[in-house]
Amino acid sequence: MGYGSRAEMARMGKAGGIVLDGVDLTDVSRRIPVTPDLPTRMEIDGEPLDPPPGIVLMLHKPLGMTCSHKEDGALVYDVLPDRWRRRDPAISTIGRLDKETSGLLLLTDDGDLLHRVISPKKHVPKVYRAILARPLSGAEVGLFASGELMLEGDDKPLKPAGLEVLSPTEARVTVTEGRYHMVRRMFAAVGNHVEALHRERIGALALPDDLAPGAWRLTTPDEIDLIFAG
Repeated sequence: MGYGSRAEMARMGKAGGIVLDGVDLTDVSRRIPVTPDLPTRMEIDGEPLDPPPGIVLMLHKPLGMTCSHKEDGALVYDVLPDRWRRRDPAISTIGRLDKETSGLLLLTDDGDLLHRVISPKKHVPKVYRAILARPLSGAEVGLFASGELMLEGDDKPLKPAGLEVLSPTEARVTVTEGRYHMVRRMFAAVGNHVEALHRERIGALALPDDLAPGAWRLTTPDEIDLIFAG
């Protein structure tokens, strides 16, 4: 869970830094079953124990952050506690949003869930709001829905995608694939340019209005179910 090595945790326990059910846990050889309620029973250095493996986070990704462990500059992992970088299994983003795209981003250490969400076979819809450089022509709805739109550099057409026109230069796009810079390339293919892009929803799970850019929180089991209910 990233708190420290076995030796470091042993020293912390012997010093009274680990509390279980209100009592100092100084017997560092004791084995504690990992149960869902353990974070409510155990404290490390005066703070509740981090969630055990199997966590899913929702993050309001701000502009300027990348979904990477290695790239230079601000990373989405920077907003998480530093020790979470050392968790095993590691926390990874479920899909990616590019540096200039904001909105709902999910992170997890559950590999099975990650692959369920991003698998093309699951058809989990992702909903984006796009602000465009030029007015829509009126043909985009049919083109996006046709299943025949080709993106530059690809060898097969896109699966049908939804387009809801919000204003002459603003639209809501629903896709079920995860190709590189997909929404931006879709509008480029019809002669337009995306000036701003924001992901509003994954499945039926919407970005909460009270989650500010850069803020994150754990999801509930009901919210995880919503991912597959879209």
